[in-house]
Amino acid sequence: MTTTVPVPLAANAYDVVIGNGLLADLSQSVRAAAPSRVVVITDAHVAPLHAEEVARELGARVITVPAGEDSKSIATLDRVYGELLAPRDLDRSAMIVALGGGVVGDLAGFAAATLLRGIRCVQVPTTLLAMVDSSVGGKTAVNHATGKNLIGAFHQPAGVFCDLRYLHTLPQREYVSGLAEVVKTAAIGDSGLLELLESDVIALLQAQPAALAPVVAACVRFKAGVVADDERETTGRRAMLNFGHTVGHALETLFPGRWLHGEAVSIGMMSALRLSQRRAGLPDDDAHRVERLLRAFGLPESVPPEIETFELGATILGDKKRDGGGVRFVVLRDLGQPELLACAVDDALLRILMGYGDA
Repeated sequence: MTTTVPVPLAANAYDVVIGNGLLADLSQSVRAAAPSRVVVITDAHVAPLHAEEVARELGARVITVPAGEDSKSIATLDRVYGELLAPRDLDRSAMIVALGGGVVGDLAGFAAATLLRGIRCVQVPTTLLAMVDSSVGGKTAVNHATGKNLIGAFHQPAGVFCDLRYLHTLPQREYVSGLAEVVKTAAIGDSGLLELLESDVIALLQAQPAALAPVVAACVRFKAGVVADDERETTGRRAMLNFGHTVGHALETLFPGRWLHGEAVSIGMMSALRLSQRRAGLPDDDAHRVERLLRAFGLPESVPPEIETFELGATILGDKKRDGGGVRFVVLRDLGQPELLACAVDDALLRILMGYGDA
């Protein structure tokens, strides 16, 4: 059984298909699009597990990049351009299939957005985090030495296929990392999802399909609605999806490789919940509901004490969400009611974010 969630964009509409075993659906969709060539971009972890099967079904060639955040770089992008262009068989009707997690999706999506001034890309996420978040919405990017995702483009996919069977080959730590984005979605917009998570913690930790499928569909449905309202992050609504990401991105920049993305976002959400309590009036009971879920899933909570406050502040000020001399944080006034709060990056703010008592 599959679930199809439309992303209703005027000129760039597409469907997100969710199910267990979607190779035939993917193949049918790609063939219907009649691309002149298909290239699968994947990474060294996913390639031996799934790339051959997908490439054979689609009649595609495969480009494999190293696994990990380091591949979201200009150097790797240049190498991908070279491998795409070297056979001299691509034109603007070609198609890229991004087979992997968020790194592959971002890298392949940005390559598609910029190659030949834009070719089609289908997202086939293989991690929970990519299924519920990064594969939907058309944000593509590579990192720069000064911060994450600073070089990118909006490029909506031609389709997204969330095949839940790929999660069976995902390391447990990677899977749990994705649950952070699920909790984020529940906190900023879906009370029904929050209750579902609270009632199904064990089943979700075990990735039981009956529990997982409606959770993925709820996350995708919520994000599709946000993207439809604010495709290019111009009205402010889409920025609400960054709850927990300002501190999370700062931690990823300061300590490359120490945390998976969802783990860093989990710590960032704990900081954002404290900020919400102190400066946006979020009731303590609501904050504690979210905190309990993050703990129940075994996600990290605390900014490491070895980080100096000035280091965190300087890194946050490099974030693309800065607002003049400050930074716009996503906070919660109530569960499901996110808003942007412009904050000066001073000692009082940093003490709240670090969890250093009253500030």
